[in-house]
Amino acid sequence: MTDRGYTPTEMMIIAAARALAGVRTVFVGVGMPNVACNLARLTVAPELELVYESGVYGARPARLPLSIGDPTLVTGATSVVSMADLFGLYLQGGHIDVAFLGGAQVDRFGNLNTTVIGDYTHPRVRLPGSGGAAEIAINARRVFHLLRLSRRSFVERLDFVTSPGHVPRSGGGLSPKGGGPEVVVTDMALFDFDNTDREMQLASLHPGVTADQVHAEVGWALRATKQVAETRSPSEHELRLLREELDPTGLYRH
Repeated sequence: MTDRGYTPTEMMIIAAARALAGVRTVFVGVGMPNVACNLARLTVAPELELVYESGVYGARPARLPLSIGDPTLVTGATSVVSMADLFGLYLQGGHIDVAFLGGAQVDRFGNLNTTVIGDYTHPRVRLPGSGGAAEIAINARRVFHLLRLSRRSFVERLDFVTSPGHVPRSGGGLSPKGGGPEVVVTDMALFDFDNTDREMQLASLHPGVTADQVHAEVGWALRATKQVAETRSPSEHELRLLREELDPTGLYRH
C-alpha cells in the first residue's frame, strides 16, 4: 500500500479498466485482466461483452474465475461454443474490439515473448508458450498489454517472438488483420504507440512516479509523448468496487 491509499497493482487494474471505456467486446483471460474487465463493466463500459478462449461469449461471472475453464463463466453467458468456433467466427471474423495480452518480455514495438527465456534449444526458463495469444495478437482490432514494469520484462530484444506487435508489413513480412498493440498498462505508467514508427512511448505517469524511475526499468532509449500526463488517481468508487465486490480477498490486487 502506498501512502496515497492504494497499491500500485490497484492503480494498474483501474487504469486498465478505464482504457476500456466504450468498448463492446473484449477477449480476456484470468487474473488481473479479468478483474479490470469486470471493473470496466461496472463503470465505464456497461455494455462490455467478455469473451474467453474456452468458448464463452458474453460471460457474466458471478465470481472471479480461477481458470478459463471455470464453470462460473458459463452461467448467464450469451453464447457457449467450441474453441474452434470462437477463434474462427468471432476472433478471425473481426468481431473482437480489444484483447488483453501479457508476457514475460515485451519490446519497443509491442512484440511479446511467452515461450522461452534464453536460447530456444537450451532455455534458462521454459514458458507456457503461445496458446491462442499469437492468433489474438494478429486478429483483434486493438491489443492492450498488461504487465508490471521492470527491466527484465521491457527488453531491447526478445529471446523469442511469440505474439507479433507492430512488425514490418512490407517485403514479405507478416501483415496482421488487426490493429496491433495500442496501450501498455503497467504499475508505474501508461504507454502508447501513437507515432509514425509505432514504437512504444511514455504517455502517462502514475501519481508519485517520476520519468527517471520509468526509464530505469526500460531496456532501451524510451520515447515520450510531447506532454506526458499524470494518470488520474483511483476514485473511492473504483476502489470500493475493486476491493469489496470484485477481489475482496486481495488475490489479484496486492
